[in-house]
Amino acid sequence: MLQGISKEYLMLIVAIGLLFQVIWLILAYYIRATVRLVREENRCLLPGQAWIVAIPLINIFYNFIVIRKLSDSLNNEFFDRQVAVDENPTLTQGYFMAYAYLASNFPLPPFIGYLVIVISLICYFNYWMKVNEYRRLLKSNDSNPQEQLR
Repeated sequence: MLQGISKEYLMLIVAIGLLFQVIWLILAYYIRATVRLVREENRCLLPGQAWIVAIPLINIFYNFIVIRKLSDSLNNEFFDRQVAVDENPTLTQGYFMAYAYLASNFPLPPFIGYLVIVISLICYFNYWMKVNEYRRLLKSNDSNPQEQLR
């Protein structure tokens, strides 16, 4: 065992790490579910690629790719369905989340680090809600009921 670190402190760190992993898995699931509602010809992101945002360290970079491709896919789909939505849906919230998450991975003084983590979580939940909002909009405007069953 590492000297100077109590067993309880180590268990707390592991528990927090697992909690954050679950949070990223939830986001990946919702991104995947949203992409699956987009017709194949409009997809810029494959549904399985959404799981990469749940891989620690890789997701620091890959968040930016998924956010951009999900926004492009939603843009294409809503244009084809002739549904009026904001241009580049989820993009602004996604970039806020990605940059906040990037900043939370820098070594910062404790107070600033905790503040950045809190901001990162707020941006994460904001992005998650926005993705979920567009997922529900796709479901409600789905002209192919068979796609909803998958």
